[in-house]
Amino acid sequence: MLTSDQEIRELLTAARTVAVVGISDDPERDSYMVAEFLQRQGYRIIPVNPRLVNLNIQVLGEKPYATLRDVPEKIDIVDIFRRPETVMPVIEDAIAAGAGAVWMQLSIVNKEAAARAEAAGLKVVMNRCMAVEYRRLMPR
Repeated sequence: MLTSDQEIRELLTAARTVAVVGISDDPERDSYMVAEFLQRQGYRIIPVNPRLVNLNIQVLGEKPYATLRDVPEKIDIVDIFRRPETVMPVIEDAIAAGAGAVWMQLSIVNKEAAARAEAAGLKVVMNRCMAVEYRRLMPR
């Protein structure tokens, strides 16, 4: 589990592609606001939400995917906006997709899922907001 400022800063610096699982197309939702912020910082955002695929709706100008396994490119970080009890299947998909890290947003704590991700070689951040950490740790 990445907990030090230095580890998190290194992850944020190295990453370029962020798949946002549970993203909403509603600009008032946290998932949308965080993804929009990250996109403005230069990250490539990949929306992951089966509802958006079914509605044929783009988010932040990007085509959404139903699952991480459907994403045809390398994913550096999987940013998770899902209830803690629904995280394990997302972790399994992240492992299958070859993601480099999983990031569970504020109030998302699932120690079993974190342990599974770490055992598979993924970096893990839990119970932190990616946008907040970016603002706090990255040079301006």
